[in-house]
Amino acid sequence: MMGGGFVSILLGVGIGFVVGVCLGFYLFIYDQGFIIKDPAVKPISEVDSIQDLIPEIPLWLKNPDYDRVDWLNKFVLNMWPYLDKAICGAIRRSTEPIIIDYIGHGHRPVKAITFETLSLGTLPPIFQGIKVCETHENHLVMEPALKWAGNPNIVILIKISHLCIKIQLVDLQVFLVPRIVLKPLVSTFPCFSNVIVSLMEKPHVDFGLKVLGGDLMSIPGLYQLAQDIIKKEIAKLYLWPQTLEIPILDPSFGIVKKPVGVLHVKVVRATKLMKMDILGLSDPYVKLKLNGEMLPSKKTTIKKRTLNPVWNETFKLVVKDHQAQSLQVNVYDWDKLGWEPRPVGDASGAIESFKTQ
Repeated sequence: MMGGGFVSILLGVGIGFVVGVCLGFYLFIYDQGFIIKDPAVKPISEVDSIQDLIPEIPLWLKNPDYDRVDWLNKFVLNMWPYLDKAICGAIRRSTEPIIIDYIGHGHRPVKAITFETLSLGTLPPIFQGIKVCETHENHLVMEPALKWAGNPNIVILIKISHLCIKIQLVDLQVFLVPRIVLKPLVSTFPCFSNVIVSLMEKPHVDFGLKVLGGDLMSIPGLYQLAQDIIKKEIAKLYLWPQTLEIPILDPSFGIVKKPVGVLHVKVVRATKLMKMDILGLSDPYVKLKLNGEMLPSKKTTIKKRTLNPVWNETFKLVVKDHQAQSLQVNVYDWDKLGWEPRPVGDASGAIESFKTQ
């Protein structure tokens, strides 16, 4: 009896173990559908992170009409320290006559406007792509996509009576797509006569303006007002069909002209020149050039430390159009430190008015 009971117990345990393993395996396999759920799938257009990134994707990736121009960005990056100085110099030269005219016109409270600091910073603009439009006409059309988030250091001093106000421009951002047209194409270097620039859409311009240490753009409502005014004024000036035309060559240079004569010029002397240094002296020299001519200017020797220089130097200039061309004479002061020469005076005269020999 004892042996039969023990065997019955073993059989019961064994059968129960086998049945338990099979039942557990069944429940594990077929009960997973109630635990694991299918993931929610959304269209890519509804994902916020993708939508946020789309504006940052360069145009050459979104639009097949735009070409990638990494080589141009590398060129601008390496040349930027020199481009910065050249552009800032051009800004100073172009704004000085406007400022002088503004201050000298009528009785204005503003006595002086000067650049204390003018630098475009260390971050160059980035070309996100460029589109070249094929035409069968005598011009070339390009549309570069330009993005510039710079760190300029531009400080302007405005003197009103005895009060001097310092204004600083910071955190400048400019996004624009200009249309650049080179026309007409000619056979004289650089092979186009004019550069015509227009904007196909209103640009994005953002900046900070600090006065007396505070940011004016943080004033409620002023930021949006400044944005609207800037976009409106730029649109009136340059939004297509309005254009900015920059002449490069005289239109008459579209046709290569043969020389018609030689102009002999003798630079004799100058008297009572302006004092250009702290000692009340100057180091003058003269440059001669015919307008519309691409050749380098003729240049006299430098006469040091004098306001009444004597040269007695003769030059020959090739004339291609005696009716249209004129002689341009510029006197400069040589700088000992190698800075840009300072203009002392200038004069010009039509070749047609000169007596022939």
